[in-house]
Amino acid sequence: MRMHPGTDGEGPSPPDYHALTAEALAERTLDGLLAEHPGELVRTGSPHLVCTVLPPHWRSNKTLPVAFKVVALGEVLDGTLVTVRAGNDENFCGELRNCTAVMKNQVAKFNDLRFVGRSGRGERERAERTEKCRGKSFTLTIIINSSPPQVATYAKAIKVTVDGPREPRSKTRHQQFHPFHFGPRPFHFGNPLDPQRVADPMMGSLLFKLPGKHCHLV
Repeated sequence: MRMHPGTDGEGPSPPDYHALTAEALAERTLDGLLAEHPGELVRTGSPHLVCTVLPPHWRSNKTLPVAFKVVALGEVLDGTLVTVRAGNDENFCGELRNCTAVMKNQVAKFNDLRFVGRSGRGERERAERTEKCRGKSFTLTIIINSSPPQVATYAKAIKVTVDGPREPRSKTRHQQFHPFHFGPRPFHFGNPLDPQRVADPMMGSLLFKLPGKHCHLV
């Protein structure tokens, strides 16, 4: 009978190079999933969950450009409830609408998830002056109501303001503001409606203005 080395119970068994832990398998699956959907999905704090990339800045109570989804890399039963929460140190529980979904085929798709509560203005004080920062963002908490529950976070997910993103003020002002040119004005000939008009010298008189009176030189 031919024996394979290490299988007779006397010597050490050969290492199993194909054995993978659940974490390593999830990481390998995650890398492949992100490569298949570049720019669409983002990692969360859990290696078993990814979600849709949110816009960095958005207007309050406005429909997102793409439906928000949570994708489970591990086994999650269909019908499992998935909940999303948003908050930061200034607004610990931001108001959301349509923030629950049901898992189906490892994907929970939220129907018109909306961020109603604002994420905060993010002011900070410096020694010389108070300066407004770019604003704070919400951190999302994703809760999978499985047994046991799974919780993941999406840090600095989205900034929510009343007006949402808009063009820089400097650009807007440049387009709307037409500056007046001050300084010496050129002489205007032949425009009878111009109070600063100077008569044509060929007409034999020169009209000029002094404070409170008009004078002619002939």
